Amino acid sequence: MPHILILGGTTEASALAVALAERGLRATLSYAGRVANPKPQPVRVRIGGFGGIDGLAAYLRDSGITHLVDATHPFAAQMSAHAVTAAARAGVAHLALTRPAWTPEAGDRWQYAPDIAGAVAALAGPARRVMLALGRMHVDAFAAQPQHRYLLRFVDAPTETIALPHHHVVVDRGPFTAGADTALMRAQAIDLVVCKNAGGRGAEAKLTAARVLGLPVLMIDRPRLPERTEVHDVAAVLRWIDHAADRGV
Repeated sequence: MPHILILGGTTEASALAVALAERGLRATLSYAGRVANPKPQPVRVRIGGFGGIDGLAAYLRDSGITHLVDATHPFAAQMSAHAVTAAARAGVAHLALTRPAWTPEAGDRWQYAPDIAGAVAALAGPARRVMLALGRMHVDAFAAQPQHRYLLRFVDAPTETIALPHHHVVVDRGPFTAGADTALMRAQAIDLVVCKNAGGRGAEAKLTAARVLGLPVLMIDRPRLPERTEVHDVAAVLRWIDHAADRGV
């Protein structure tokens, strides 16, 4: 019987866990551990790192994993790269369940940055009111541009001091709506949105709101990853598992 390890933390990972549980398939969902109160899941859950490539490969072998599905965030570059190598070492079938990248639509005013450092550099200049829609991990890097007033939106209330001298924190969990994001940006007088090209439906409301308000968006490009097979929906993962089973894998 297949034993699927899902590298999770995304809505896609949770949807896959539900689908596998409904089929009665053995699955484990692994969180990196950054969310304080992860959503309850219908499959076994583990929290924490693996100890690099060697640790993940050992876990795959020792746990009898037959299929590894990388459903991490599109910017979890290190974990995704480790998954490719570890699966190959352990002889485990590997697939990425990821979201298609966002593309600009009519009325969008996008600028691009190659990475976080590029986004920080792009904010040089006069003070602005910036919605920094990046989560908690990279916020402190923007202390290099302290002249701005930053709007931050986190899943969990921050427990550590934020390095930005001028900021406002909103604690909320998506999916968000375009109407609510438009109202938030208006209330905070936002004049620039900074975000990663995460893709997906749950976080695109801010892009619609920026379009409605005519605001520029500084879009951070996705990181480069090793070559891998990618799909964009749960049904494709299930077909992949079924196909492997048909071949006796």
